[in-house]
Amino acid sequence: MRSHRIGRWAATSLATALIIAPLAAAPALASPAPAVQPAAPQSAGVLPFSPADGTAQGAVEWFEANAGSTDYEGLCEMAAENAWGVTGVWPSAIDHWNGAVAAGKAHTDGSTPPAGAFVYWNISEYGHVGIADGNGGFHSSSINGALGHADSTSYFTNYLGWSDPQVPAGS
Repeated sequence: MRSHRIGRWAATSLATALIIAPLAAAPALASPAPAVQPAAPQSAGVLPFSPADGTAQGAVEWFEANAGSTDYEGLCEMAAENAWGVTGVWPSAIDHWNGAVAAGKAHTDGSTPPAGAFVYWNISEYGHVGIADGNGGFHSSSINGALGHADSTSYFTNYLGWSDPQVPAGS
């Protein structure tokens, strides 16, 4: 019998607590929650490294300073833009190339691109882009799986050419 009384008392206490708890919490629920500032948007979860100074030499130095990072794998256009101190100008490397062609800034003559020039390949639907070192090589993502340097534009297949070394523009 004794355990029966304890069980009934526990059930009654629990029922009372469930009825009273929402009433006691009502003032707390009526207060608005403090405002939360939204986080800054990020592209694909990658924060840009410290941007370069907007010069050709600064773009090359940015790649050299960040060599070995895997944060930009699959984000070659973002890496090339960040090297110039900007981001979000072109949605892909192939769009950047097509923009350079349309603007008359694309070079397909086989000449050696100057330091800081954008170099392009047609290796996927999105293309690939890097930054020329001025000596026939380039800096890019996807060099042995990271930001790195290759001695020749033949590192990737389907080389398209290069465009002028300047801060990229969307038009």
